[in-house]
Amino acid sequence: MATAVLPPQQRTNYLNAEHGVKSWLLTVDHKRIAILYMLSITFFFFIGGIYALLIRLELLTPAGDLVQADTYNRLFTGHGIVMVFFFLIPVVPAILGNFLVPLMIGAKDLAFPRINLLSWYLYVIAGALMLHVIITGGVDTGWTFYTPYSTAFASPKVIEAGLAAFINGFSSIFTGLNFIVTIHRMRAPGMTWSRLPLFIWAHYATSLVMVLGTPVIAITLVLLVLERVFHLGIFDPKLGGDPLLFQHLFWFYSHPAVYIMILPSMGIISELIACFSRKRIFGFNFVALSSVAIAVLGFLVWAHHMFVAGMSVYAALIFSFLTFFIGVPSAIKVFNWTATMYKGSVTYETPMLYAFGFLGLFTIGGLTGLFLATLGVDIHVTDTYFVVAHFHYVMVGGVVMAYLGGLHFWWPKITGRMYPESMGKLAALIGFVGFNLTFFPQFILGYVGMPRRYYQYPPEFQVLNVLSTAGATILGIGYLFPLVYLLWSLRYGEVAGDNPWNAAGLEWKTSSPPPTFNFDVDPVVDFEAYNYDELKEIPVER
Repeated sequence: MATAVLPPQQRTNYLNAEHGVKSWLLTVDHKRIAILYMLSITFFFFIGGIYALLIRLELLTPAGDLVQADTYNRLFTGHGIVMVFFFLIPVVPAILGNFLVPLMIGAKDLAFPRINLLSWYLYVIAGALMLHVIITGGVDTGWTFYTPYSTAFASPKVIEAGLAAFINGFSSIFTGLNFIVTIHRMRAPGMTWSRLPLFIWAHYATSLVMVLGTPVIAITLVLLVLERVFHLGIFDPKLGGDPLLFQHLFWFYSHPAVYIMILPSMGIISELIACFSRKRIFGFNFVALSSVAIAVLGFLVWAHHMFVAGMSVYAALIFSFLTFFIGVPSAIKVFNWTATMYKGSVTYETPMLYAFGFLGLFTIGGLTGLFLATLGVDIHVTDTYFVVAHFHYVMVGGVVMAYLGGLHFWWPKITGRMYPESMGKLAALIGFVGFNLTFFPQFILGYVGMPRRYYQYPPEFQVLNVLSTAGATILGIGYLFPLVYLLWSLRYGEVAGDNPWNAAGLEWKTSSPPPTFNFDVDPVVDFEAYNYDELKEIPVER
């Protein structure tokens, strides 16, 4: 089972190996870089959350009595840009992916440690630029930077915001490249493709989208900047450009970007359901290949965002069909997760409660996506709060639920400490209730005709908006609560064993936290993924 033993001086825990800010800022340890990402991304999550709070406070009453229309435009634009580009896209790959990919395949680090550190620095530089945009007035184009808003009417800060998104795109590309090479070249002996955990399969598929799709949005933003600076006729019709070209280029990346957000989250859910059902994932091969199928099909459905943009009816029918079709691999995952739990030894620890929350919210989000894929319905609800609700059920409900579930699951491995279980369960419940109270009324608002991005609305919509704002308050508490008790656990939490959940997988076969090079003894894999049949009789170590 062992091929090499690290010298004792290299077995120091990564949290205690070196002290001081410099040692962290120059580290090439993937685990430390993951923690740096965690601090940075959490900061931007709360920036985006403050924007969301201001938006909901404005919509508490029908009149625009908190902020002016122009300020409101800047609020929802800033909220979208920060949450999409600086939280939802990087949160799972950059934090949990960075920490766990080498551990789960038995590698000492990622293939390119210095590029991994560079990815974090690019994220920080892009974030600093975006903060400067926010502090100096913000942008009012919407997070999609649609022309002609971004080319003819918007503030000059559009160039700086576009540059921030451009730089952040390279952070994603480098991370995806690192994961692809690491998974291909650095797996432990015996770690065949059929033995890879589904978390790794999900990150591999995500990395393909990062590497192939992100350059498209980068080029699009460069063209946008060139048009504004040099008055080239690319997108602006006044200059002979085509605004629909921008939409095609933007959504060709931005719909696959949805899967950059949700695919890693699906990988987390596979790990949680397998562990807390004590079973190998039902239809393992189908679930693994469905991740790749989603990544490929994700590049074929971008124009369903443009059904009302004047495209051919025949083209719209094709994109409608493809959008329905891409629901198949997602449905395979949900079906197989449910089948895994059937007759399993299901327990209800905090990570599993978050997994249940993910299943509920993602299913609602997925099913309402079929409404938007239906041409007649989509024409009715385009640019209404129905779209806002659908997007948040998939992206925020799905991604944040999965991330918090994964964070609670691997928190003992990351820190060596346990969190208070009762508080974790309470936070999961508060978050689930608050989320549904926030966004379910928005489906109704959209269906009856309330447009998104308006800071005033008819009085008959107020009751549902009050419910939504009240739910946002509860949801905010549900998201703040874990921050409090997880920080508390760093000092006062119970010391965790190496495998407090009695989980399968290589990451649980090293110490908590892991040593600098992950394993004191190089692992050899002679077991299948999720070999819970061999672990059923072993009591959970707590």
